Amino acid sequence: MLAVKDLATGAVGVAVACDALAIPRASFYRWLKPSAVEPRPRPSPPRALSPEERQEVREVLNSEEFVDHAPTQVYASLLDRGIYLCSVRTMYRILKEYGEVRERRDQLRHPEYTKPELLATGPNQVWSWDITKLLGPVKWTYYYLYVILDIFSRYVVGWLLAERESAGLAKRLIEETIEKQGVDEDDLTLHSDRGPSMKSTTVAQLLGGLGVTKSHSRPYTPNDNPFSESQFKTLKYRPEFPKRFGSPEDARAHCRGFFPWYNEEHYHSGIGLMPPSVVHYGKDRVTYEGRRQILLEAYSKNPERFVSKPPNPPWVPRAVWINPPSPSEVTLLARASAADITQERLPREDLLFAADASTAGPVELVCGDAR
Repeated sequence: MLAVKDLATGAVGVAVACDALAIPRASFYRWLKPSAVEPRPRPSPPRALSPEERQEVREVLNSEEFVDHAPTQVYASLLDRGIYLCSVRTMYRILKEYGEVRERRDQLRHPEYTKPELLATGPNQVWSWDITKLLGPVKWTYYYLYVILDIFSRYVVGWLLAERESAGLAKRLIEETIEKQGVDEDDLTLHSDRGPSMKSTTVAQLLGGLGVTKSHSRPYTPNDNPFSESQFKTLKYRPEFPKRFGSPEDARAHCRGFFPWYNEEHYHSGIGLMPPSVVHYGKDRVTYEGRRQILLEAYSKNPERFVSKPPNPPWVPRAVWINPPSPSEVTLLARASAADITQERLPREDLLFAADASTAGPVELVCGDAR
């Protein structure tokens, strides 16, 4: 709400600010004038135990006799002695109130992992990389395809095919791709899942030396690396993708044909139906304007075929997220984009887009050349 207030007090206005941040105007006005009536405390039901009775139940449950018994066992044992304190469910409620309900056995507790929240407002700011298996000629044979993708433009900046997974190969691919793309130090975040190559010391030392920020998905959470997963699906759902590859050279030849098509010819739905190379190298504005003129000509010839207004081609999002925060947490983004919103009343999705050297035998390294 603070972001909306900051934008609305300037030249943008409440309507545009709320639309850009996906916040209903009614909610914003309600936030400006909060209700003066304080919520009434919830009354205690007449059937509820008194504080003294609740304390008595807790003391019995934690007594030396019953400390290692489940509430159902305690309940039955007390009944056999002619004692009734409360129901089994109430016993559980009292224990939960004091944090005393848990698995009694000593079990492994998984740590809490922070959800990655990454934002790209231009090319070469956030890259996503992953490794996928391609089936070989016989069962249990695989080839490993390493792919580095720019999440803003969806441009594949580097790829490599090998006969095994290796941290050394990953290091070589990342290093040469960064050099060929001309990425400055401290400007890039490299996101991946938690595979062995991604978490290896070799890759971590390389990224630290190059000033690249390292980011990892949460365990068993493929949605934390959505762009790489989506790109692999595009690869494997193409009609020419075979069930198996006859050799490493066969797989490499297929990739040599696929990635130029993907970068140069594929009209990507996530970037305004433009090829990734057009967005990556800053040609999207010219392409968008050309499409808009064609649509305006079509509108001028047959305006009755269009409802209420001239058509517009789909926009290229100005910001792309991995795990976007809630609208109330994007104050900095909103302030940075205020000038753009003032100049052109952009649609909502244009501001925020929610919703990726070894001895391993012959390896061909291919990196997208900077233009």
